[in-house]
This record gives sequence, structure tokens and C-alpha cells, in this order.
Amino acid sequence: MIISASYRTDIPAFYGDWFNRRLDAGFCAVKNPYSNRINQIWLDPAAVDGFVFWTRRLGPFAGTLDRLRDQGAAFMVHYTITGYPRALEPAVIDWRRAVEEVQAMSQRYGRRVIVWRYDPVLLTDQTPESFHIDQVGALSQALAGSTDEMVLSFAQIYRKTHRNTERAAITHGFEWSDPDPETKQRLLSNLGDIAAGYDIRPTLCSQPVFETPALVGARCIDVDRLSDIAGIPLAARTKGNRPGCLCAESRDIGAYDSCPHGCVYCYAVTSQDAAKRRYRAHDPDSEILIF
Repeated sequence: MIISASYRTDIPAFYGDWFNRRLDAGFCAVKNPYSNRINQIWLDPAAVDGFVFWTRRLGPFAGTLDRLRDQGAAFMVHYTITGYPRALEPAVIDWRRAVEEVQAMSQRYGRRVIVWRYDPVLLTDQTPESFHIDQVGALSQALAGSTDEMVLSFAQIYRKTHRNTERAAITHGFEWSDPDPETKQRLLSNLGDIAAGYDIRPTLCSQPVFETPALVGARCIDVDRLSDIAGIPLAARTKGNRPGCLCAESRDIGAYDSCPHGCVYCYAVTSQDAAKRRYRAHDPDSEILIF
């Protein structure tokens, strides 16, 4: 079993105490976001093949990673670094500090443990194509040698994404757009080429229509990477979470509408105010992250 922690929220940044207490207990409870059924998930490293973490701030979680390493548990980390303006990402740490965290974690645990995510790509008058090209160039140069993969995707404009981005645009006075497929293809290819120039393999998350021979599909829950990190072969069937997803099967232990970072394009948050309220109401002693 592979544990995902979590593509629904940022557990390393905000819920590390809860995760550690659930490690002590050996299990957690997870509410199915569609049926509301509550299931028990084992977290004992003896029962888990590997952990996949997703974050924008890893510093508070460093001790937990040391604990997992000392227990012999395999883990990998998806670290999102974009460096967007505060109008789009009001509460994430500065990208330079994020780069320092990645560099430190890579030195501590190895380059294979860290996957850099530059996603989603969002075009606004504050982040035009030239911004993304410059930003990926600067980040690729800074992260060279600390990671071997960059995951890209263009923003998926769900109804809630449109509402939250439009609200931010009115509040902060910027314009944004969901460009045509040709523009997306060109920009994604250019960004991939930049990263590849720094020996960072570009991959594309769940958008096969934009794949090219140089920009292949990402396997974010990556059993091959976890096998390399563990030093033993692991097995898991491919079971994507949405069309075009190439992830291995996993159990996610997070909860939607619980991340207070406030990124306007986030697919996991319907209401930023509700996410902040749920974060403040969180009980680190609870078996479940958020009721």
C-alpha cells in the first residue's frame, strides 16, 4: 500500500503534528469525499510500501521525514515552487526559501526523493508567457542537482477555480485567461526544454493531449521512484485519479477544503474562507484530519 499525504491538502506544512500522532497510533481515519463513509487506513511502516508527500513548505516536517527514514520507510516529496505574485498565492513562502528547503532535503535524503512541481501554469497579465519562461529558467538553475524531475500542467479551470480566480482578479486588479490549446502546447514545450537543459526531466500531469516525445506523462505516485528509494522492488497497479492520470494505486489521507495557503487556482479548495475555518477547527488528536 502507498500512502498519499496529500493531494487534497498540505499535510507537511499545516498538519505535521496530526500526522506524527497518527504514526504513533499506527492508523488514521479518512472520510470519502463523495460518500462520506469513514475508513481506517494503516500507517505502520511495516504495512506501507511508501509515503508520497505533497507540499509547498517542507521545513516544519523535517523531523517527521527523519523519523520515517530511521524506521526504514520509503518516501518521496512533491514540492510545488512557482514564485507567483501574492495576488495568486497569498500565503506561500518565498520561492527562494522554498529552493533552500529543496536543496537541504536533497542533500539529506538524496536527489530522487524530491520532485519539483511547476504547476499549475496560469496566464495572467502578472504572469504572461515571458514570466513563466524566466521563472522556470531561474528555478531550474537553482534546483539543478537537487531534483531530477519537474512536473508541469496547465491550470484546469473548474467552476470553483473560475470563481476563485475571478474573485481575486477583481480584488487585486489583474486580468487572466484560459488560452487556446496551441498556446498551452507551445508554452509547456518551451518550459520543458528549459528544465531539460539543467538535467531536470520535464513531465506532464494528466494532460496527455499536450504530451510530446520530450514531454511525457508524469507518474506522480511513482512506484519505480519509490522502489529506487527503498532499494527493493515494489509493485502497484496503475490506477489514476482522473482521465490521463498515470499514478500507481494509493490511499490518500487528506481532506479537501482544508489548506489555508489560499492559492486562487487550487482545485482542492472550493472556499478559501471555509478552508481557513476548517484549519482553525482542526484537532491534532483526532483520528481523522478534518470532519
